[in-house]
Amino acid sequence: MRQSVHAFHGLRLARQDPWECLISYICATYKNIPAIKNMILELSRRFGHQVSCKGASFYSFPKPEVLADASIDELRKCKLGFRAKLVRKAAQKVDSNEINLEQLKNVDYETAKAELQKVSGVGNKVADCVLLFSLEKLEAFPVDVWIRRIVGTHYSDRFDTPFIGKILSKTSLSRKAYERIGSFARGYFGRYAGYAQEYLFHYARSRGA
Repeated sequence: MRQSVHAFHGLRLARQDPWECLISYICATYKNIPAIKNMILELSRRFGHQVSCKGASFYSFPKPEVLADASIDELRKCKLGFRAKLVRKAAQKVDSNEINLEQLKNVDYETAKAELQKVSGVGNKVADCVLLFSLEKLEAFPVDVWIRRIVGTHYSDRFDTPFIGKILSKTSLSRKAYERIGSFARGYFGRYAGYAQEYLFHYARSRGA
């Protein structure tokens, strides 16, 4: 951790709009970054509003009510694939106020996470990403392959050997295993575990380890 902070001093967390963040991470499931960017761009082009600035054109991210009324075929044209249904269901929940994203800022981490996971397509990792990057839950600790590697390599003394084997294997993490890593991180790093995650993540990726 000390090496990470020294190498990337000043690293900051994004504070994205919760609605845009939610849809972006639903789209991110099993996709690489270029593909995710294309999906978001297509959604914005087809369903957002064009905005011009100094001769350049941009598109706003579509509102929940717009995507809630969109057909599955229209959404699939944005290269969403199976995510089209998930995006529309999420939009309908937000549009109907079944889930109020802004209000989740005012409840504790566990409550907010449970509410997010009522949305189809939102599992542990997606929920933690949305909580950390848009809902100000700085204790959220998203776990991906890079974090698994870091925890399994540099914090192996905090777990039993069989569990470290699971972390370092290529199999998907079970819900229980994911939550065990997150619980460790919140206990070890404290209420700013999300910042620790970002430093460790960037450090691991920059060094390919």
